[in-house]
Amino acid sequence: MVLGDIFPKETIVANLESTEKDELFEELLEVIHSARPNMDRAEALETLIERETKMSTGIMHGVGIPHALIDSMHDTIGAIGISRIGIDYDSLDGSPVNIVFMIIGSSGDTEKHIQILKQLATVLQIDNVVNKIMACNTASEIFKCIADLEAGVLN
Repeated sequence: MVLGDIFPKETIVANLESTEKDELFEELLEVIHSARPNMDRAEALETLIERETKMSTGIMHGVGIPHALIDSMHDTIGAIGISRIGIDYDSLDGSPVNIVFMIIGSSGDTEKHIQILKQLATVLQIDNVVNKIMACNTASEIFKCIADLEAGVLN
């Protein structure tokens, strides 16, 4: 289970407080930093913002996938955030984002980063995936939902 390893329960926020993209990045980076205190938050934030200026990671139907590879990380970890009201994200489809999958990895492990993005993209192609995730109310429910969805595409 690739995604379950990348998005542990303790980095899942079932009800984001953020209402803007910049706040969102800060909120999810704080969650990741709690799990990986050696991560350089400033480096991660700068890299995420730089990536967003090139092209929005708000990819489809209320989903955003901000991601960055940084020198201060030695593995890969992610955070999932759910916004019940939606966040103006400058998405490619112009829609607000409700589900965010933030991924921070090691600058030396591009191949793993691409594999994680590919696995996440596969899961996000499942019918009604956004509704299934949005129906979850707790970090544990979201974790189980993602694990079940991933298991379904692997079988």
